[in-house]
Amino acid sequence: MPTGIRAELAFESPDACRITQYLGDAGDAKSISWSVAPESGRITEEFAVEGDPDIEEATQVFSYGDRSVYRFQREQAECCPCGIVQDFDVPVRDVRTVDGTLHFAIYVEDMDELREVVIGVRNTFPDVRIVRIVRAQEAGEGDLVLVDRGELTDRQREVLETAHRLGYFDHPKGANAGEVADELGITTSTFTEHLAAAQSKLLNSILA
Repeated sequence: MPTGIRAELAFESPDACRITQYLGDAGDAKSISWSVAPESGRITEEFAVEGDPDIEEATQVFSYGDRSVYRFQREQAECCPCGIVQDFDVPVRDVRTVDGTLHFAIYVEDMDELREVVIGVRNTFPDVRIVRIVRAQEAGEGDLVLVDRGELTDRQREVLETAHRLGYFDHPKGANAGEVADELGITTSTFTEHLAAAQSKLLNSILA
């Protein structure tokens, strides 16, 4: 029987990764990789980015089509999320940045190991969040997605909880939009705006 878990982690802090600092609003980094010099321990990192942004802190070493590859060096002692995860003997993979947020995936044996890694990382980077979890299963059984409720604002969560409690999502409906809005003390249009925003965030996580 298939076993194990694939988890995607995200780090919101712009200080979590040199690459997110370098890029700013210049775009997203792909194909992030690194090597460690055996004697000095100095780390050389490379990343690819669409277009030809002006990144003074890194050196452009290659370009092809509309993609450019940049390289920079840092000391091994410099704290970064990838390094902390690897201290748990867990390799990182699929490293990239999205809208200034560092993303990467890891494979672990079970939820206990994942919990240990995440708790360890949060000691240094408290804003780490689990974006997605896929649990190995028999073919045809699909996958398991973990939805991060921290993506929702307090108001959006209140709107969802109230709508669910009143049966707004039931068929037939236990309450219509106006009745849920009255319960929340807001207008119907405000309710539908909050609901649409919350549903969009949840669907982004589920369908990513």
